[in-house]
Amino acid sequence: MNIINDYIYYFGAFSLIFIGLYIVLVKKNLIKVIIGLSILDTGINLFLITVGYKKGGTAPIFSEPGLQASEMVDPVPQAMVLTAIVIGVAVLALALSLSVRLYKHYGTLNLRKIKELKW
Repeated sequence: MNIINDYIYYFGAFSLIFIGLYIVLVKKNLIKVIIGLSILDTGINLFLITVGYKKGGTAPIFSEPGLQASEMVDPVPQAMVLTAIVIGVAVLALALSLSVRLYKHYGTLNLRKIKELKW
């Protein structure tokens, strides 16, 4: 049972990644594809945080005497995820603004119908 608790975060991360990938590849509506990209981004962020997690680890600050680096949580994935969250929000805002422009121009958000229309 303890091994299941150790890997539950990996299962959750890969589930979010596969759900987001499925939505991106299968759905026709542009808003649903953008939501799928957001779910995919969240799954990748959760995976990166899970890689840097150490059970019983402390914050990476040398405040206590005798604290070794091997007893601390890795701060690099946390910094990467913080940056990825900011970039993900910017990409999401850009994608939504482009979808609004596409809807105003074509009158639909169906990707297959947009591909069929002439410029």
